[in-house]
Amino acid sequence: MTETETFETIRYTADVVLIAARRVLLIERGWAPFEGYWALPGGHVDAGETSLTAAARELAEETGITVPTTALRQVATFDTPGRDPRGRYVTVAYAATLPETVPPMAGDDATAARWWPLDALPNLAFDHADILNAAVTSTIETIPDL
Repeated sequence: MTETETFETIRYTADVVLIAARRVLLIERGWAPFEGYWALPGGHVDAGETSLTAAARELAEETGITVPTTALRQVATFDTPGRDPRGRYVTVAYAATLPETVPPMAGDDATAARWWPLDALPNLAFDHADILNAAVTSTIETIPDL
């Protein structure tokens, strides 16, 4: 290690873009940062867990909707420094589609969960608008309905 090398703590997360009937499932964040803002379901990858497993778990915990890991398709990794004001976060985003909306039930750190029309979205927390755009424009056509 040289004197100019620095290290930073990197946190690992997973997010889910779940789409049905031209709507996307979002959660309302229950605490900072972005408390009260709408976001994609997601969260930290636990020790011993893959990002894929974490994505399915976080979706179920925050919305009450269960999607098998086999239905989730990786969209991209998002790692731009500053994407989260708490520090360096790297997230792997996944997407899936449902043939129709399913009533969500907010849980865990979500104060609400609801389906939003893709053409009438609220301001989203973090870089979740970029993640949603990437899912819709680059992979959603290849994701089979459950």
